[in-house]
Amino acid sequence: MLARGRPDSSMDLLSQIFAQPLDPDYVRRDGRPPSPRRAAVVIFCCLLLSGLMIGVSIAQNARSAPLVEQERSQLRERIFAQQELIAEQNARVTALDAEVEQARAEVLSGDSRSAELEAELERLGLAAQTVAVRGPGLVITVDDGPQGADGTANQVLDSDLQQMANGLWSAGAEAIAINGHRLGPGTAIRIAGDAITVDYRSLSRPYRMEAIGDPDTLRSGWEQGAGAELWNHLRDDYGLRYEMADSAELELPAGRQQQLHAAEVGE
Repeated sequence: MLARGRPDSSMDLLSQIFAQPLDPDYVRRDGRPPSPRRAAVVIFCCLLLSGLMIGVSIAQNARSAPLVEQERSQLRERIFAQQELIAEQNARVTALDAEVEQARAEVLSGDSRSAELEAELERLGLAAQTVAVRGPGLVITVDDGPQGADGTANQVLDSDLQQMANGLWSAGAEAIAINGHRLGPGTAIRIAGDAITVDYRSLSRPYRMEAIGDPDTLRSGWEQGAGAELWNHLRDDYGLRYEMADSAELELPAGRQQQLHAAEVGE
């Protein structure tokens, strides 16, 4: 039969801790250990100091929280105000472009020379992507992949859209727009914070790339190019959404008039 111990034997360790709270090596110079009361006072002071420091830190955070939230609110208001201003300016530019087109049509009407100039302006406008166009083409829709731990690996980047546009141009696209924004010779696709922009206008997901071109060659040219190779890799390895569809008729808006930097008078 196993011997039973004393009822209070399990309390020996706890009693020893209270009776001798410090290690035996920490003794007074006269060889006697410090008293339990003095050790308890030291522990109490340490705990009090720690609590005081935590309380001061919490109080400081509580005081600074309203200021941080106020700064965020002001920043959001400034962003919204700038977005509204940009939208108003874009609308004004569109209205002025329409006035210019109307004035040009009125001036270049009446004789054969004016008709020739009008045809030449139309041809140059198509090359500069500054006139609206309509025709068959290809639609590519892309979006971010499932959320993971790979950082931006599952997100569509500005460089991904740049390579898609370049691949479509190489495949024979005559006009391209992304989310309704026409791409021209000087169009910039950039990333600003968490948003991708086209000429400083933010795009929202998903990203829809529309390209007008010869339906017999545009799709095959794209699939054989470097752009399709990249997007197949992004879809298969990172789960990005990547879908293509042919369209019998697309209508793309006119692009922005580019600023004239230099010009020469022809002979």
